[in-house]
Amino acid sequence: MSKFKLVSAQISLLLLLVCSAVAQDATKKKVTSQSDLPRFSYPLTTPASELVQADSATFDAFSSKVRADLTAVFRDYDIADKASMRNLLFTRMTLQQLAGEYPEALETVKTVRAMEDKPSAKLTSGLLVESELAAAIETKSTNGADYEQAFTKAYSEAVDKLPWDTVQDSMKAAWAGAKLRTKASLIAFVKTELDPAVEKSKALSGDQAWDLIAVRRAIQFDLPLNASRIEILGKYVTAHNVIKPDIWEARDVTLRAVDKLTPVLVGIWDSGVDVSLFGERVFTDPHPTATGAHGLSYLDDGGVSHAWLYPLTDAQEKEYPNFRDELKGRLDVENGVDSREAQALQQKMSTYTPDQMHKRAELQKVIGFYVHGTHVAGISARGNPAVRLVVARFNDQLPDLPFQPTLEWARKLAADFQEMSNYFRTRNVRVVNMSWGDDPQEFEIWLSKTGGPSDPAERKKRAAELYAIWHDAVESAIKSAPNTLFVCAAGNSDSDASFLQDVPAGLHLPNLIAVGAVNQAGDETSFTSYGPTVAVDADGYDVESYVPGGAKLKLSGTSMASPNVTNLAAKLFALDPSLTPAQVIDLIKQGATTSEDGRRHLIDPKRSVELLRGKKAASLRKREAAAVAAIH
Repeated sequence: MSKFKLVSAQISLLLLLVCSAVAQDATKKKVTSQSDLPRFSYPLTTPASELVQADSATFDAFSSKVRADLTAVFRDYDIADKASMRNLLFTRMTLQQLAGEYPEALETVKTVRAMEDKPSAKLTSGLLVESELAAAIETKSTNGADYEQAFTKAYSEAVDKLPWDTVQDSMKAAWAGAKLRTKASLIAFVKTELDPAVEKSKALSGDQAWDLIAVRRAIQFDLPLNASRIEILGKYVTAHNVIKPDIWEARDVTLRAVDKLTPVLVGIWDSGVDVSLFGERVFTDPHPTATGAHGLSYLDDGGVSHAWLYPLTDAQEKEYPNFRDELKGRLDVENGVDSREAQALQQKMSTYTPDQMHKRAELQKVIGFYVHGTHVAGISARGNPAVRLVVARFNDQLPDLPFQPTLEWARKLAADFQEMSNYFRTRNVRVVNMSWGDDPQEFEIWLSKTGGPSDPAERKKRAAELYAIWHDAVESAIKSAPNTLFVCAAGNSDSDASFLQDVPAGLHLPNLIAVGAVNQAGDETSFTSYGPTVAVDADGYDVESYVPGGAKLKLSGTSMASPNVTNLAAKLFALDPSLTPAQVIDLIKQGATTSEDGRRHLIDPKRSVELLRGKKAASLRKREAAAVAAIH
C-alpha cells in the first residue's frame, strides 16, 4: 500500500470514529431538568438498615444492580447539570471503592472536584476519600497500622495546605461532623430515611439506593479512621481558628419612629409563629378569619387550624429544651467551644443505640419544623418598629407527612394557597417570606414512604400530577397578589433550583425574588442552591433569632437568608409605601455588591435605603422646581 493510500485510510478511519462518536452523542437523551433523569427501583425483602450491615456477598448482589443502572445512565443520557453529575460520579466512586478499584476511584474523585464551582468545594471535595484511596494504593491494604499511618500522612498533608480563609466553614463543619459520627448515627439515618420506603413500597428508588451505598462506604472506610481524622481536623481548626470578619453589621439599617414610618404588613408563610413574642408588631385584623385575627392557619390535611404555632405533643414539649441545648451544642462543637451543651451532645452521641438515634432524628424533624417559622419571623422583623407580622401557617414537611398524598389533598392545599393570596391582596400585605420549596422528586419520595405505586415509572407519573397542582397553586398565589413582594429561599441542596424545578425558587415572576445564602464574611455557603432565578445573597449562616418560648438560637440555611431580604424589603416599604414590588426588587439589586468572581450579589440594606432616600429627595427637588416654574 502506498504512503498516500495509508494516510488516506487512516484519515477515513479517524473520520469514521469521529462521526461514530458524534452519532452516539446525538442519540443520548438530553437532560434539562431532574424529571428527565431515569427512575429505578430495587426490590428488598429486608429493611435497608439490615442490608447496609449485611455480608459482602449479599450487599454486592444489591450494589451490582445499582452499578449496572448507573453505567447505563452515563451511556444513555447527556447531563449538563453539574450538581447531578457530581452526585452520579460520587456514587460511581463509592461503588469503585467498595469494589477495591482504588486507582479508578481516585480518578473519579478528581473528576468530581474538577466539576465544583464553589471556592471551598474546589479544594475540599472528596478530600477524605482521596486520602483513603491513596493509602490503600500505597499499602495494598485497607486496614492495619501501615494503612492507618499512610492515611494519616496523606490526610494531614492535604488538610494542612488548605487556605483557612477559603475553607474554614467547611473544615469546621467536617470536624464537628466527625466528632458526632458513629455507626449508630449512620444506621439511624437509614432507619429514618430509607426503612419507611422499604416497609411501604418493598423497594428503594435510585436516589435512596445511592444513599444506602454511601452509608455502607462510610461504615466500611470512614469510621475505622475517624479518630485520626478528628485529631487532624482538630489540630488544623485550632491552629487557624480566626473568625472571619462580619460584614453585615456595617450594612444593617435600624429604623426608628422618627423616620416617619408607615406600618407594613409582612407575611410569614411558614410553619407558624409564636405571636406572643412580638407584641404590637403582630397584625390584628379587624375582620378575623376562621383561624383568628392574625392571619390564616391550616392543618396538615388542608383544614382550618385555630393555632398560630405548629402544635407539639406533651412528650415533644418535654423534649423541646433538650433540643435547644443540642442545637447550641452542635454549634459549640463546630467552633471548638468546650461548653456544657457540647459535652452533653458528644456524650449522648457516643452512647446512643441506632434505635435511640432514630427516635432522636424523628423528634428533631418535628421540633425543627416547630421553631422554623418563629425564627424566620424574628429575622424579618428585626430593626423595624413598623412591621406588622401576618401568620400564614401550613405544613411543608412533604416527604415526611405520615399519609399518602392524593390529588384531592393537593387540590385542597391549592385552594388554601389561593385563600392565602386573597388575604395578602385584600389586607395589603406588602411582603411575604417563603422559606420553603418543593420539587417533583419530593413527591416521589413521599409516595415511596407511604405505599404509593411500586413501579418507578408509575410513581413518577403520580408525583408529576401532584407536583403540577402544587406548582400551579404556588405560581397562581403569587400572581394573584401583584402588589405583594414574595421573597423565597433558594434551597439547601447545593443545586440549580431551576434544574430541580423547585417552587417557588425556580419560578420567573415579577413580584418574586429568590435568595441564596452566604456566611458572615459574604462567602458562599456549602449548602446554598443557585441558578438563574437566584437574584441576591444574604446572611444565612449561624443567624440568631427567636424560637418559640423566647430563647434565641443560631440557625443556618437559605431559610435564614430569605428573611434577611424580607427584612430589607419591609424597611423600604415602611419608608415609602408607594413603592411597587418591582421597584423594591430594583432597589435591593442596585444596592447589592457583586463578588470578584461574579457568583455572589450581597445585599447591602444601608445602600438600598440610601438609594431610596436619594430618589425621594431628587423627586422632591423636581416637584419643587416644577412648582417654582409654574409660579413664574
